[in-house]
Amino acid sequence: QVQLVESGGGLVQPGGSLRLSCAASGFTLDSYGIGWFRQAPGKEREGVSCMPSSSHGKTYYADSVKGRFTISRDNAKNTVYLQMNSLKPEDTAVYYCAADASGYCSTYVSTYDDWGQGTQVTVSS
Repeated sequence: QVQLVESGGGLVQPGGSLRLSCAASGFTLDSYGIGWFRQAPGKEREGVSCMPSSSHGKTYYADSVKGRFTISRDNAKNTVYLQMNSLKPEDTAVYYCAADASGYCSTYVSTYDDWGQGTQVTVSS
């Protein structure tokens, strides 16, 4: 069974940093596109970043996080990370990772096959 588990969320002050992890099981992560999404209360789930498989294009960052967030992958651990720096209160949301068997990354929720349960990130002073 395909499973994704996010971890690393928590409470952080504005300007601080967090690293989120997305651990995959039931499939080999390096052949999938992996996306990070977030959803704030009352808002739609939005794409934050994604990383394709090695033969399916380039990484993507939403304008709102570009220059502050970095997506990376550790194939040996079957895990994808989202390093979040210079955090702002508007980054507060539940963060989800998702896997796309096509190997592409996308900002569209409908393109992803599997989702994690989410991890809460709260940025507040």
